[in-house]
Amino acid sequence: MRIAVVVLGDLGRSPRMQYQALALADAGAAVELVGYCEHPVYPQVRARSDIRVHCLAGTGHGQSRGRGYLASSILRTIRQHLQLLRTLMIRLPPCDAILVQNPPSVPTLPVALLASRLRRARLIVDWHNFGHTILALKLRPGHPALRCYRWLERTFGRRGDGHLCVSHAMRSVLAEQWRVPDARVLYDRPLQFDPPVGVTARHEWLDRLEVPPPDRDRTALVVCPTGWTADEDADLLLDAMTTLDRAIADRPGTRCRIEVIMTGRGPLREAFERQLAASRPAHVYIHTLWLEHDAYRGLLRAADLGICLHRSSSGVDLPMKLADMNGAGLPACALDYGPCLAERLHDGENGLLFHSGDELAKRMLELFEEHAPGNPRLARLREGVRREAGDDWLRGWQREARDVFGLG
Repeated sequence: MRIAVVVLGDLGRSPRMQYQALALADAGAAVELVGYCEHPVYPQVRARSDIRVHCLAGTGHGQSRGRGYLASSILRTIRQHLQLLRTLMIRLPPCDAILVQNPPSVPTLPVALLASRLRRARLIVDWHNFGHTILALKLRPGHPALRCYRWLERTFGRRGDGHLCVSHAMRSVLAEQWRVPDARVLYDRPLQFDPPVGVTARHEWLDRLEVPPPDRDRTALVVCPTGWTADEDADLLLDAMTTLDRAIADRPGTRCRIEVIMTGRGPLREAFERQLAASRPAHVYIHTLWLEHDAYRGLLRAADLGICLHRSSSGVDLPMKLADMNGAGLPACALDYGPCLAERLHDGENGLLFHSGDELAKRMLELFEEHAPGNPRLARLREGVRREAGDDWLRGWQREARDVFGLG
């Protein structure tokens, strides 16, 4: 069996679809992985002779804002439509199935449906979120383009021959509002579980952040993965850390220093860094870094706490970064955007929830007020992460997704 895995985005920053490719190859399929190649794919993908990567020209995003956004988006969509159709119809050998990531919905869904019907392949849609809810972050409510996008997403998306989604809440929406009754829930999970690293590796990160040796044992290392997009609230983090810095300063007996590393690249990073440059912290420091996959995993294993700023546009998707933290045994402090989060994170057991910047600052002050090696509050959360870890990606995929592809 030959299966095309299509991402109309950067392959290097699409962990779930790379994991899909690995699982399909392990199940005996030949995989044609299609997407933009802005960043390298994972070493595990590069090492496979049964996974061929096909790079689309250009990038999967635009930088226009304001009035120019809609016009540039239409032109970019037309180019993407033609390029993707040519790839699926001409560049790829005949495939038994086409797996597409949604969103983006346009032109992915219409083009993939057309190609699947012309080439007699099954179309499988992997619903990560809803494209129209992401577009709604940039357009006013009721905008004609928004209504059109939702109609296209619903019309073409539900015509897939198989459906995967990331949460039971999303499955309910697909069944009740989109007439997709048979979507299979495939949770995001870590590709593998890595135990936390020792003190030496942690000190190497603190050295990189130029933390003085006398301060290392009382310094908390916090990681905040972000794609720097509109559905993540980076300003909330800056406000929270400013509040936390003042709170620590107001408590002379508090022995605490906090280093926060924000990872990733995206369109909103530059504006955030300008705000960050104007701050003058005394106890809480924020750094922005881009890390390759292995370095990112190493940081998660060395950190004391992870922060998730994902503010779901639909309220029913689950951020992949929570699975990354889970795989490193790292407890997460996550922005509570709705009941969907309870499917994977249980407040006070394997992580913490917050609703505002002030609440995040309060949570972190409670955790780190007397931070020292063996912090008992963090130890309890880490034990909760270990206890509720569940399956890794491949085991979960075998149980939840394998038969959707007709692989038995």
